[in-house]
Amino acid sequence: MNSRFAVLLSLVLLCGGVATAAASPAQLISDFRIKHGEGRVTMDATLSAIALDQAKAMAAKDTLDHDVLGSFTSRIARANAGRAAENIAYGYDSFEKTLEQWIASSGHRRNLLLPKASRVGVASATSATTHRTYWAMEIAGDYDKRPAVASRQTRPASRKPAAQSCRVRILSVCF
Repeated sequence: MNSRFAVLLSLVLLCGGVATAAASPAQLISDFRIKHGEGRVTMDATLSAIALDQAKAMAAKDTLDHDVLGSFTSRIARANAGRAAENIAYGYDSFEKTLEQWIASSGHRRNLLLPKASRVGVASATSATTHRTYWAMEIAGDYDKRPAVASRQTRPASRKPAAQSCRVRILSVCF
């Protein structure tokens, strides 16, 4: 009877632990997006690196600023995305609380619901002086397909119009 109780208790604790395990930022963002008619996003290494650089820079300078490392356009370029957006925040001790704040803000909410977004990067860093936690999220669509490089070809021979005998030419039409 004691062994059955131990097994039952283990199952309850295991199931309870699974139920309380924190969802990933990509899962939380995806859940929100799906409720509002947009598709899922997955974590992306490039976007996560951009987010981490941004969060660390804000924490180092103890300032909330999209341009702390340069313009968003220049920072997001390495993500090769046609469309992308960034959310930043500070002061929240968990991603869940940060996400709640972004959802409550119209501009941040619009970024979370970026149409055709498929990947995301989220990071945080803590200021050594104030101990504030700074958050950055980068969200973007699929990687742009780079156009194939044209192979070197010889120049086509120039086209010369066939010799025509024209008595009168009006708007490039021979009569």
